[in-house]
Amino acid sequence: MNVKDRVAIVTGSGQGIGRGIARVLAQAGAKVVVNDLDSERVRAVVSEFEAAGFDVVGQRADVASAQGAESLVAAAIDAYGRIDILVNNVGMARDGWLVKMSEEDWDTVLTVNLKSQFLMCRAVAPHMMDQEHGRIINISSRAWLGGPGQANYAASKGAVISLTRTLALEMARYGITANVIAPALVDTPLFRGLKEEVQERLIKTIPVRRIGTPEDIGNAALFLAADESSYVTGQTLYVCGGRSLGAG
Repeated sequence: MNVKDRVAIVTGSGQGIGRGIARVLAQAGAKVVVNDLDSERVRAVVSEFEAAGFDVVGQRADVASAQGAESLVAAAIDAYGRIDILVNNVGMARDGWLVKMSEEDWDTVLTVNLKSQFLMCRAVAPHMMDQEHGRIINISSRAWLGGPGQANYAASKGAVISLTRTLALEMARYGITANVIAPALVDTPLFRGLKEEVQERLIKTIPVRRIGTPEDIGNAALFLAADESSYVTGQTLYVCGGRSLGAG
């Protein structure tokens, strides 16, 4: 998969899935812009990647705000002069039953999970259109199919798919593709923070009987980011060990 010397922004890449995606792209030769809301996480990942010989810069930015999204894009342009790949990974959850869910929890999850992707896509699109090349990869979730206690999360992740399909139609004439990756359970600090018995119960719901890794998601992102995937757009790729089939 050819991404050598392509410039990739990966939002929320200070840890977890985002860090895994950034590492896979960097290993394949991409120039990576690491982003997180936490400056220490950005510095740690940049130091780690530099030590491995990767071409990387870091930028702390809150991409759920227009100013933050635009500052991240500006940092990428300043560092590398172009943007070829955008991976919208930043996200959060505030689960709760609908009747107990506060308006603040609804608004916060929709802002972080959906508005951030809109703002980042809007900020990078003119650059990709001018160069007539681009890969937009939006991270959704298998949870968009619905789940008790996840009205806000599922709604935000379903909207990501609708946003991406629309982007694919609007951007195709400019040589820009837009696709979705929908993970299920992935081995991240959030998952490892659950009680061991809960982890075991959740893993049993996955047909392949193992938890996903950030690198599993990274490998899917590498495919969608590569030059060879130019005929793939508007699609949702489930990277979930079969969990989206409802067979767990």
